[in-house]
Amino acid sequence: MTPAPPLGVYIHWPYCARICPYCDFNVFRDRGRADEQAALVQAIAEDLKTQAALTGPRELVSIFFGGGTPSLMDPQAVADLVALAGRLWTPASDLEVSLEANPTDAETARFAALADAGVERLSLGLQALDDAALAFLGRNHDAAAGRRAAAAAARAFPRLSVDLIYARPGQTPAAWRDELGEALALGPGHVSPYQLTIEAGTAFDRAVRRGRFAPPDADLAAELFETTQAVLEQAGFDAYEVSNHARGAAARSRHNLVYWRGWDYVGAGPGAHGRLTGATGREATIAHARPADYIAAVRETGLGFSSREPLSPVEAAEERLLLGLRIVEGVPFAELAALELSPRHPRVVGLAEAGLVADDPERLRATPAGRLVLDSLTARLVA
Repeated sequence: MTPAPPLGVYIHWPYCARICPYCDFNVFRDRGRADEQAALVQAIAEDLKTQAALTGPRELVSIFFGGGTPSLMDPQAVADLVALAGRLWTPASDLEVSLEANPTDAETARFAALADAGVERLSLGLQALDDAALAFLGRNHDAAAGRRAAAAAARAFPRLSVDLIYARPGQTPAAWRDELGEALALGPGHVSPYQLTIEAGTAFDRAVRRGRFAPPDADLAAELFETTQAVLEQAGFDAYEVSNHARGAAARSRHNLVYWRGWDYVGAGPGAHGRLTGATGREATIAHARPADYIAAVRETGLGFSSREPLSPVEAAEERLLLGLRIVEGVPFAELAALELSPRHPRVVGLAEAGLVADDPERLRATPAGRLVLDSLTARLVA
């Protein structure tokens, strides 16, 4: 009998001190919600217990606190949830416990307590190291606070990742190269540089439609992407995923690899997504988005799900393809059988001849050129 694959746990903390204009995540204002937040911690704990009964015994490889701004959580609540997950599943010897944080001075003051709570990897949302850019992005910190937070995080946590946003209006490749160099000097082992995307329904979406600013054109965005790859590669970081770079395999995000490798993960907290494999196949779960609805659902059923839908073999294979091509290792052809893709499939052969996928008899892998056009590449493969 094939052993069940490892498991990740994602915990969504939806509260933010300020909602950024580019953000389309499930977030709510932090103020005046102390009672709701206390109830939410209890609901997340109950949800985890009920989902553990669904997954059965599994090796737990990662716990990720995302948001929102989970660095606003009470560190004791973080400690309690980490300990609970460790009792519900079997922690791997190298269990990764990550938490997202913003670099405000108030949150930086919590870093030592969060490390004591069991967090060993901090994902720090620097986003920029330029005060004008931070103001444009609607951040509630300046570049000096970002540098202080990175220094404090490097002291408190064994592993540090930083997020940056590029392709901002008016940004040049030369300026971006310098900013990347400044970020690397802060000592992270992992860097996640994201191109600014204008998500529907956000404040930036409305601003663009009103003509208040325009994102860079496709040629400049591509040049900024290529600058990103060159600078990070020269600094010893490997681009193991489209927007994620690590200084060696040990620095890679084990939690995100759970997603990209198609393993199961429990999603708990308002709006959290999950993927569970049971006797009837793979299921997609989505939790209620509003904290009050999530808490009420857990109290009634033990689960925070607003939906729990089976994925057909084709749907599961398509998802495996879309996520797996983001990483350099790609996807074994055996896991794409429902799509009838093989090394000899005409679409695969044509993409290999075009230099967009590797000529590999075992795995479907995008080349660096293919990752530049990943959306169109995957669309051709699932057509």
